[in-house]
Amino acid sequence: MIDGDTLPGVGDEIPPWMIDCVDAARMKTMAAILRDPYPVHWDRAGNERAGLGPRLINQGPLNVGYLANMLMAWAGPTCVRRLTVAFADRVHDGDAVTARGTVTATETDETEHRLTCEIWLERDGQRVVTGTA
Repeated sequence: MIDGDTLPGVGDEIPPWMIDCVDAARMKTMAAILRDPYPVHWDRAGNERAGLGPRLINQGPLNVGYLANMLMAWAGPTCVRRLTVAFADRVHDGDAVTARGTVTATETDETEHRLTCEIWLERDGQRVVTGTA
């Protein structure tokens, strides 16, 4: 967690947040919670018939959640004011992904210290989700 005596500066890296194995059971649960009928999250055979391969595709909100978890682990549970993302590639069950980021701007006023960060989710060094927080 950020220490008030050592505030981050431009170029500082956010400690990475890793998922060793994206969980297919979590995708199925999330599909039920979100009332997401899209079978790519739970139907392997359907994915193969559709030419998407034998693996399940993680929900976008779960991928964004990994980024938010990284930010909150670093700067606390109320740190995120705005989060924008773009999805560059799919994340599949069994993938290992890492959320990363760097500080790109800082602003301080009499009540708070605000940071702007470039953030991304990567798999095997490839950025699969990119964004700004």
